[in-house]
Amino acid sequence: MSTIPTGRRIRLAAISSGGGHWVQLQRLRPAFSDCDVTFLTVKEGYRADVGDCEFRVIPDANRSNKFKLLRTALVVFWQLFRLRPDVVISTGAAPGYFGIRAGKLLGARTIWVDSVANVETLSMSGHRVRPYADLWLTQWPHLAGPEGPFHTGSVL
Repeated sequence: MSTIPTGRRIRLAAISSGGGHWVQLQRLRPAFSDCDVTFLTVKEGYRADVGDCEFRVIPDANRSNKFKLLRTALVVFWQLFRLRPDVVISTGAAPGYFGIRAGKLLGARTIWVDSVANVETLSMSGHRVRPYADLWLTQWPHLAGPEGPFHTGSVL
């Protein structure tokens, strides 16, 4: 895991798919105030949401199209390789999963916040990201477990 030199701002990559995942990621923005943030998401129209933060569009994908999943994985890895973030955070779904995987490979600290919409069970991406997330969070106390995900309060 990388160490962040004293006095340098943290380079944070915040990544999500669209819709509710993007809305939830935006609700976390106050926690990023002391970081140099790059947002990676699937819709150019979201650029207006991030002010003067860096913004990059990545392809969207889901499990129904394996080719698109592969393309998304490659683009996300390439973007994170170029950014070299200290921390990668995601609220899901597939693009965020690949962001956490790529971030881990590149030595970044990784944080997964499972979707607030997943009230009864964790998301599929949330289940699969566990081995790669340094911090794995859920919004719902009844979904928390001793090995994770952890519930530290409802933040979204």
